[in-house]
Amino acid sequence: MPEYQLEIKQVVDYPRCRIYRQFIRALMEDQSIRVSGGSGLFYFTALCSYANFRTSYRRIDGISYTVYPGEWICTLKELSSWFRTRFQHQALGIMEKLQQQHLISYCLLGRGRAVKYKIQGWKRHNTILDYNCPCQKETGFFFMPIATATELVSTGSCSEMDIVLDLWLSTIYNDEQVQGSEIGPVVYLRNGTGNPLVTYAELGERWGLSKATVCRLLKKLEKMGYLSLLSFPGRHGSAVYLQTYLSTMFQISDIMIDKEEVAMVLNIKLDLPDEVASGIDMPALEHEVFVSNELSSVSKQHIELIIREMAKILSAQGIRCFGCPKSKYKLFPLSNACGEAIIPPGKKAPPVYHVGLSVLCSDGRPIYTFELTLTHNGDQRRNF
Repeated sequence: MPEYQLEIKQVVDYPRCRIYRQFIRALMEDQSIRVSGGSGLFYFTALCSYANFRTSYRRIDGISYTVYPGEWICTLKELSSWFRTRFQHQALGIMEKLQQQHLISYCLLGRGRAVKYKIQGWKRHNTILDYNCPCQKETGFFFMPIATATELVSTGSCSEMDIVLDLWLSTIYNDEQVQGSEIGPVVYLRNGTGNPLVTYAELGERWGLSKATVCRLLKKLEKMGYLSLLSFPGRHGSAVYLQTYLSTMFQISDIMIDKEEVAMVLNIKLDLPDEVASGIDMPALEHEVFVSNELSSVSKQHIELIIREMAKILSAQGIRCFGCPKSKYKLFPLSNACGEAIIPPGKKAPPVYHVGLSVLCSDGRPIYTFELTLTHNGDQRRNF
């Protein structure tokens, strides 16, 4: 029987995003996330989550209505509960605004007791089935155009629910075009850089909020278990990883995100103490380390710190050899130029060192081989 290896990747440039109805239902039931005063993204997404893929019928007040693909009919009371409005006329005001934006069309039926709406452009983004059958509303998924979501977010200040959906629609997993996406589902605003790091100022401008409000909201969502917020010093910014994205989108187990691993992948410098000022007693490494004489440009103390950080990160990824005290580490230069600063003519670039790291078993047999790139900033404290 042939064996297959499955690898899941998500493409950055895909113009639509798959949204599961169970996820939208969970958001609608979460009363701790505010929906008022939003841009309309949540309201439009909620309407899309009920739209038909095929023709069906619904009976309201003794009358049977035909509902075609891209449409749905509901009572005004149901619509108000979806939108969490106190009065029904407020829900109709939201529908009117969405209709003015040419996203939906709607009409009132049964003397205003029922609302029938249609999603404009539904056929372009979602498959329409040519047979009549009751349409499930609690399961399955639909496609949301990224352009439509971006336009809605740009119309005004976003509510907390709008922001959750915007983060969800902007998330990328395991795409080589986006740094850090191989570690976990990371929020990427599709700015063409391939770097997912964002600042509170950028997010505030996108959502129409202040930096303080963005900071407070992201920490709230992190505490609620919606995301992992990794903030880095200086002007690097923050990386946002969603916590339940994999289990919802791909039905696979969610993973823990390690900040040091993200920093290494995103090439955020590792801060090491100065050798002279480091009279601190560091715990000795449990493993035996062999260092080539060609690596004299990097101190043994710094090498031990770097290996310690690497072992912590790779052990979390399931590489057991880094947790075995019998393992041995061997560092060696990858070229004859190792140890020399690579500085282009006329530019003061920091020195770069390319180092090979082999993990050996107790019998000297190599198990893993890694390539390290170390960049020395030349400050009083060393960054790699």
